[in-house]
Amino acid sequence: MVWPAGTEEGTKKTPTKPDPHLEALLQAFDQNYGSSAGAYIVRAPGRVNLVGDHIDYNGLSVFPMALERHLSILYRERDDRIVRIVSTDAQYPDREFELGQSIPAFDDGDWGNYAKAAGQGLAKRFAIERGLDAVLHSDIPMAAGLSSSSALVVASALAILHANDVWADRMELAELLAEAEHYVGTRGGGMDQAICLAARKHSASRIDFHPLRLTAHLIPPEWHFVVAFSRVRAEKTGAAGKTYNSRTQECRDALDRVIEAEGLADQADTYTALLATKSPSALLKVAKKSLDETSLRRFRHVLSEADRVRRAEKALTSYDLKGFGRLMSESHRSLRDDFEVSCPELDEMAEIAEHAGAAGARLTGAGLGGCIVALCADKRSKRVLKALTNRYYAKHEPEGEGELGEHLFVAEPSGGATVSAI
Repeated sequence: MVWPAGTEEGTKKTPTKPDPHLEALLQAFDQNYGSSAGAYIVRAPGRVNLVGDHIDYNGLSVFPMALERHLSILYRERDDRIVRIVSTDAQYPDREFELGQSIPAFDDGDWGNYAKAAGQGLAKRFAIERGLDAVLHSDIPMAAGLSSSSALVVASALAILHANDVWADRMELAELLAEAEHYVGTRGGGMDQAICLAARKHSASRIDFHPLRLTAHLIPPEWHFVVAFSRVRAEKTGAAGKTYNSRTQECRDALDRVIEAEGLADQADTYTALLATKSPSALLKVAKKSLDETSLRRFRHVLSEADRVRRAEKALTSYDLKGFGRLMSESHRSLRDDFEVSCPELDEMAEIAEHAGAAGARLTGAGLGGCIVALCADKRSKRVLKALTNRYYAKHEPEGEGELGEHLFVAEPSGGATVSAI
């Protein structure tokens, strides 16, 4: 067993290099709870998915990497089961709740429900007796498709586990938290929690499911992934959340109908099992005869995206930047046309990046807003950043959205979540 943070040190001392999060956390902690003596800090990264969106909940492999941008929680344990969390961002009000196996939710869309999701999920599995006083700080753009919500779930979970002296295998914890996050009402897969917990520095990872496992591959240093936020928020509640959940159901319905059409009920009940019976091209022929147009498009995206993940992994290990970029662009077209989760802003940004010299570009995450990710050779990244600045952000820069650098940056492949003494 290991600390779920994925580090051997567990409670190693915080590095001496400047930490832009720590000052804000310490100030907020002192203001709300008094001295931070004996406190610990949890850091949970965001993620960018390079290829493989909307197939993790179908049990198929995905290919993300963790980001250097992260969400941090500074906490000190309590003697009771109360959890109090204060955010350094004033738009998120203070939250308090009691840990237990059945925690009443806040209103729909409330940020505190992600901490509650972690608390309830852990209380159902482990002996959780101690809560915590905590402050939270993040430089992951919220509702941008970079998994800020799952980072909050993971960070909350690690703080609660550490406060209760509970150890857990990180892959088992990722599966537990993927299920626990359904508390907020969105039926997603397990990619976000797995990469947040177990990513390796300088790497992208193929994540497989059932059983959950992670295979990391180093990213060539001359490959730059530019991340750009459309400033269209990809909220997991409201209309967007309903769309995400409907896609999950549409994929399941398409699978069941193809299995029925082929008489494979005794051999296959998942996409993985179905793909073991026939080639994707053969299955698409069956699908064209048995599915309506909408279901066919959903089915085609799932099969083609799974194949792109396989080919993208090969391109990365072969140092084939152009080939990897082509797969990213193919993925964007499939998400736009077959899965219908893009939006005009994401399409515009992907086109700008490609015209500026990116090898490929795609929306990343669930879509309907959020970010694109573009792959560039290192000499092209400045050109792509400039093109997005001049051709997109010059037109899409409403007041109050923060500095451009918060929303447009070259991603640094990061390691997984950690727990440290301050």
